Amino acid sequence: MSVTCHSLDLTAACGCSSSSSIGRRSYYAKKTTTVFKEARNLVCLRREIGRCRVVSTKTPPQTLLNAVAESASSSNLDLKNESKGSISPASLFEVVADDLNTLNKNLQSIVGAENPVLMSAAEQIFGAGGKRMRPALVFLVSRATAEIAGLKVLTSEHRRLAEIIEMIHTASLIHDDVLDESDMRRGKETVHQLYGTRVAVLAGDFMFAQSSWYLANLENIEVIKLISQVIKDFASGEIKQASSLFDCDVDLEEYLQKSYYKTASLIASSTKGAAIFSGVDSKISQQMYEYGKNLGLSFQVVDDILDFTQSAEQLGKPAASDLAKGNLTAPVIFALENEPKLREIIESEFCETNSLDEAIKLVKYGDGIKRAQQLAKEKADLAIQNLQCLPSSAYRLALEKMVMYNLERIN
Repeated sequence: MSVTCHSLDLTAACGCSSSSSIGRRSYYAKKTTTVFKEARNLVCLRREIGRCRVVSTKTPPQTLLNAVAESASSSNLDLKNESKGSISPASLFEVVADDLNTLNKNLQSIVGAENPVLMSAAEQIFGAGGKRMRPALVFLVSRATAEIAGLKVLTSEHRRLAEIIEMIHTASLIHDDVLDESDMRRGKETVHQLYGTRVAVLAGDFMFAQSSWYLANLENIEVIKLISQVIKDFASGEIKQASSLFDCDVDLEEYLQKSYYKTASLIASSTKGAAIFSGVDSKISQQMYEYGKNLGLSFQVVDDILDFTQSAEQLGKPAASDLAKGNLTAPVIFALENEPKLREIIESEFCETNSLDEAIKLVKYGDGIKRAQQLAKEKADLAIQNLQCLPSSAYRLALEKMVMYNLERIN
């Protein structure tokens, strides 16, 4: 009988901890249920330029998403009637295309040319392309909030923040590829595959350090604290994930917390940082933080759904790779509630022949996928609500359509 077992060799530990509005805690307390409070939906209503008030609303999920579609239609950008997959990152980011072109030219130069190997590693991953979603969101929020503050052009701080965010994201990808032993990213060999694990780890460390240096030079203590926390969150998320592999008692709140650490924290902090540099009211900058958090969580849930619904060719990696490694995501967590056989298979760490394929079928053909889709839509609806404090503009519309684009990936 062919037997394949999965194990984890965790050679280092870190006591990273942090605090935030979604209830952060140390990974050592993973067995304690985290309470995420979304007691009421918040809508920031613009009463006059630069001012917001927060009121409760009983708007059901999807109502605001539908309202966005209607608003887009009145602006000759009909979301409701666009065909499946019609929204593309290129069209979303067209209003900040010049900003992104400038960023692309600057990325490699700001990494530094002191070490040819590090420079080559940076060229490898920057040259692999990518949607540049995170810096694009920085530019969109920067321009949307700059209109409130009466700024005619973006500041140098706005532009540097976008570059820092992409550097931090890239550093995290280099390290993720090492941890996941991934050989390909965006159709190219990964840094550690080309140069070895040692160089890859050092290249990621160097980019984290370089981004921190540029961050300090922004000389804004609020933004420095905000973005520095992101790097701590990355480590906390990885440790939380590594300490809960094949653990069928992981609940949805723990999954959302880990997803915040690994994905949403960077997006939320970057969108809030952009608003801070525009000089808008703190209530607006906080709504931009909530927008980034909810968008980031929705994106992560959608990615975890696609891990089951797309082919290896579409994903660029083996399907259900997270499940194979024991990383239990939203579809699995939901499916476990009604599939006792799934728990048995996962806790055996897929040591029986074809047990992974059986587990995938239980997730796909139960209600795990459907409930995860609903979760993604709930977070998307919250993200749309968070944008209500912005004046109507092409930039706000692009931020709204980014939410719709994400949901289109699973429709």
